[in-house]
Amino acid sequence: SQGNRYDNRMQPDGPAYHYSNRDGSYYYKNSDNSTYHNSGKGDSAYTAPNGDVYKK
Repeated sequence: SQGNRYDNRMQPDGPAYHYSNRDGSYYYKNSDNSTYHNSGKGDSAYTAPNGDVYKK
């Protein structure tokens, strides 16, 4: 959602969280305990529910 620093969205399988920071980075936490972080500088990281980390 544009304009909101904090967005709490309800999904069919549970809540998901989305944080947007002033420096352009953002962070998602999904209901399956996976997370996604983007630095805003072109690199991002996804952590799967089992703890595996995938970086771009």
